[in-house]
Amino acid sequence: MIPTSPSITLVGFGAFGQLLAALIAPHCPLTIHDRDPLARAAARALGYAVPAPGEIPGGIVVLAVPVQALSACLAAIAPRLRPGQVVVDVCSIKEEPARLMRRILPDTVEILGAHPMFGPRSAAAGIAGCQVVLCPIRGRRWRRLAAFLRHVLHLDVVLATPEDHDCQAALSQALIHILAHAVRPWDNRPRIRTRSYDLFAEAMAMVRDDAPEVVDAITRGNRHVAPLRQSLIDALGQGPMDRATAPCYRNSWPTGS
Repeated sequence: MIPTSPSITLVGFGAFGQLLAALIAPHCPLTIHDRDPLARAAARALGYAVPAPGEIPGGIVVLAVPVQALSACLAAIAPRLRPGQVVVDVCSIKEEPARLMRRILPDTVEILGAHPMFGPRSAAAGIAGCQVVLCPIRGRRWRRLAAFLRHVLHLDVVLATPEDHDCQAALSQALIHILAHAVRPWDNRPRIRTRSYDLFAEAMAMVRDDAPEVVDAITRGNRHVAPLRQSLIDALGQGPMDRATAPCYRNSWPTGS
C-alpha cells in the first residue's frame, strides 16, 4: 500500500536542499524556509511555497543545513514547534546532530536522524535503489516517513543507531573523501591505465567537489575517523593492515530496514 504523502517543511535551500526539494515536491506538499533572501528568492523562482520568515513550520520538518549551523537552527525553530511534530536532520554524521536535537528540542517533539547516501552528483542518474539511513531517536511517527521513502521514492531504507552509522560511514564515506583530497595533485588521467584505475578515479570525482563544510563534517566531525585515518597512514608505511584489528571493522555489520 502506498502511504499518504506527508506534508514537509524543508529548512535550508543550499545545493542538497535543492536536490531534496526537487525529489519531494512532485509527491507531497512542500514549503521552503531559509534565512538567506537569495535562497528564498531562488525557491520562489522555482515555484516553491516560501512562507514569511518567522512563520511556524508545519508538518515534518527536515533540516538541510550544515552540521556547523545545526545548533543555531534548532534553537531558532524549537519555540515554534508544535507537540507531535517530527524533526529530521540530514547531516552527513549522526551522533552529534542526535545529541544536539535531544538537548535543544522540546520533549514533545519527535526526532529522527537521517542520512541520504547520495548527493547532487551521484543522484543525477536517479535515486531508485539508493540508500537512506534512518536513526530513530524519539517517537514513532518516523515510520510514516520511512514508508514514503521506501514506497514512493523507492529508496533502500536502512535503520541504524547514530553511533553505528558514524562508525560505518567513517569507512564507507569519510575514507573516500580523505583519499579523494589526498590524490588530487595527480588529477591528470594517464593515457595508459587499467579499468580499476578508471573506477577509482570515478569514485574520487564524485566527492572531490563537495562543499568544504560537508567535507569538514564528514572527515573531522565524526569521532570514528581519526583512528581510521591513522591506520591508513600506518598501512601506507608498513603494508596492509589486518582486517580484524582495523578501526571500525566488524565481521558482521548490523542490518535493518
